[in-house]
Amino acid sequence: MLNNLQIGPFTIHMYGLMIGIGFAAAYLICCVRAKKRGLSEDILWGILLCAVLGILTGSRILYYIISIPQIRQDPSILWNFKNGYVVYGGIIFGVLYGYLYCKKKQVSFLKYFDLAMPAVAVAQGFGRIGCFFAGCCYGRQTDSWFHIIYTHSDFAPNHVPLIPTQLISSAGNFCIAGFLFWYSAKTKKDGTVGAMYMILYSVGRFYIETLRNDFRGAWGGWSTSQLISVAIFILGLFLMAVFHKESKTLSV
Repeated sequence: MLNNLQIGPFTIHMYGLMIGIGFAAAYLICCVRAKKRGLSEDILWGILLCAVLGILTGSRILYYIISIPQIRQDPSILWNFKNGYVVYGGIIFGVLYGYLYCKKKQVSFLKYFDLAMPAVAVAQGFGRIGCFFAGCCYGRQTDSWFHIIYTHSDFAPNHVPLIPTQLISSAGNFCIAGFLFWYSAKTKKDGTVGAMYMILYSVGRFYIETLRNDFRGAWGGWSTSQLISVAIFILGLFLMAVFHKESKTLSV
């Protein structure tokens, strides 16, 4: 699988292209849904910029945290920006920056949270396709017919059959997005769509971690992302219960 496609004098970096398509698709989806819900596109644009900043900083910060032993041996990792980004860190910081922006603008964070998270799942689906082209986030070696063999990857082992965890993740994210679009049309309780995303994504991510074979940090036999998934899952269940309870209280 080639990440860089040469078309005449132009080089297309598939990973970057998929990330760009994901961001663009997520923003357009949010704009369409914002109009239907009477939410401000200006606020939405501000949240997007804050989220992008949070994704860039958060994904790098979490990478530094899980790579402390490696950084001690090789400090050059700190300024090697070719790779070293952890999705969970980007999600957490992106949501945090979006919350701070909404608080500053004195608008309902939960309404925009519910608006954005189905689109975030769409963006992640495209992003994982980018991972597939690049060969990062690769799976364990397998004898199954369902595999991918890389020949020019800078990240995955070449010439061995690997579980295509990136495609599984991508399909899972698109399925989560589809369910959240449906669920958002059924529920009227603010925050529940975002909480449902937390629950579904954490379950899917915990599972996919069992299939991956790239370095992701290890804590007592679990990867860093699995530990975070457990925390996010519990938090999602807690928030779902809180939002449902608040809705019932307000309706009394």
